[in-house]
Amino acid sequence: MWMIETPAFISFFIGALIAAFTRGFLRNALMIIIPIVSALHLWTLPEGIHLQFTFLNYQLIPYRVDKLSLMFGYVFHIASLIAIIYSLHVKDTIQQVSAMLYAGSALGAVFAGDLLSLFVFWELLAFTSVFLIWARRTQRSYTAGMHYLIIQVLSGVILLVGTLFYAAENNTLAFGYIGLDSIAGWLIFIAFGIKCAFPIAHNWLTEAYPEATVTGTVFLSAFTTKVAVYSLARAYPGTELLVYIGAVMTCFPIFFAVIENDLRRVLAYSLINQVGFMVVGIGIGTALAINGAVSHAFNDVIFKGLLFMSMGAVLQMTGRINGSNLGGLYKTMPKTTILCIIGAASISAFPLFSGFVSKSMVMSAALAQGYDWVWLMLLFASAGVFHHAGIKIPYFAFFAHDSGIQASDPPKNMLFAMAIAAGLCIAIGIYPAALYSLLPYDTGYNPYDATHVLAQTQLLFFSALAFVWLNLKGMYPPELRSTNLDFDWIYRRAMPLMFKNIFSFIWKIDGKVRNKIKESLSYSFTYLAGKNNKLSSMLSRNHPSGSMAMWVAVVLGVYLLLSFIK
Repeated sequence: MWMIETPAFISFFIGALIAAFTRGFLRNALMIIIPIVSALHLWTLPEGIHLQFTFLNYQLIPYRVDKLSLMFGYVFHIASLIAIIYSLHVKDTIQQVSAMLYAGSALGAVFAGDLLSLFVFWELLAFTSVFLIWARRTQRSYTAGMHYLIIQVLSGVILLVGTLFYAAENNTLAFGYIGLDSIAGWLIFIAFGIKCAFPIAHNWLTEAYPEATVTGTVFLSAFTTKVAVYSLARAYPGTELLVYIGAVMTCFPIFFAVIENDLRRVLAYSLINQVGFMVVGIGIGTALAINGAVSHAFNDVIFKGLLFMSMGAVLQMTGRINGSNLGGLYKTMPKTTILCIIGAASISAFPLFSGFVSKSMVMSAALAQGYDWVWLMLLFASAGVFHHAGIKIPYFAFFAHDSGIQASDPPKNMLFAMAIAAGLCIAIGIYPAALYSLLPYDTGYNPYDATHVLAQTQLLFFSALAFVWLNLKGMYPPELRSTNLDFDWIYRRAMPLMFKNIFSFIWKIDGKVRNKIKESLSYSFTYLAGKNNKLSSMLSRNHPSGSMAMWVAVVLGVYLLLSFIK
């Protein structure tokens, strides 16, 4: 009974404690064992509420298990195991401790049954993950980590305020469907949207993830945005606004990814693109759409992790990650090249790879519900992701030109972790029924009908043809040593410059007004001083007694007249 009621995150928090006080082989062995044992325990866990108590007259449920939370729980354990194996060569205690705490916080969030528990883990996600960015120990990583932490904490503060409003309005803290019918609903929605990297609120991701450590980026890509996707699926299924937000998310990162030189930043934009498909599915809200969103989140954790691992291996072995500095590595890093191509095929939704069996569900649901324009946007986004993640990443890293870099495949633990992820990408693509059996709803969906296969194959073929033609004609955006401007330029450059000019104008006007007032006061004082001298001279003169008597009589007469009037 104790094992059943023990929340999944406890094992990872214990693992963090072990990692802090052990070293070498013992630490590595225990860190691998923890996600395996915890996953086996989760597999045997029945649905229901396994831990609850009362706090300030509110029912708190820190550990609730159902099909939706189990899906994310399973994939978080898989991601943790792969990322831990990938980072076995790292001897940095800070990274290993924070990684275990981060994974545990993500698990705590998806199994939280009340908003207060969710808030606690929401903030823990921010405070534990930022050390994976700072652990790179560069000025850029420190700055990016600070920006990341500020945005993540802001999301938590908004969530807390929304939770307080929600508790006051509904007299409960239960974490279920919330909707947008109240102030609390909108505040919580905004908090989820920030962590989900909604448009305009997305720059924390594209700035911070590429600045994290080689191994830290793999952890980061798996948890934060997926916790936000889970939260939206729990609280806002069928919210139509999400359909349009998600559609924009699928499209706008493509333009930045195509011109970006840093290949890990390309993957960061690609991450937003893939999350957009999940957000669209949640917004549509049908059983097929929710299944598509959840299954795509499951698959994205694995194939995006594989791509980040392959680019991390390149960075680890060459010290470079800009496309303009790479190329020809297929000769010296052949295993990494093959594993990267598998990840690229998966994210591009090639038939027989994992992305195909989940992305097609969201697109089918969009057509079924009459979102024709949204479906066209998703189709465009599918072609775009093939360009920037399916072709650009492996092409410019491994094939574009011979950079002359002498490198080799990374350590065996890194290759083994990538091989596990690649194997899962292929296995899910070949046998999707295993994944579908875990989904919240039974829809009987078959991804491999002739229409889906032919449509996707044609899309990929003509996208590849367009890339080849543009590349041969020299019209494809080249990999340049440059810094691309994103929305953050508005609040980092444009707004400060605007306020600087506004306040400069205000101070200029203020100076002129002050000078005018000073001149006026000076003139007034001079004038009064002159009048005062005249008055003094008048008072100091000698007046005849007769005239004085006359003026006294005049004053008395006026006084008597006024008294009669009353």
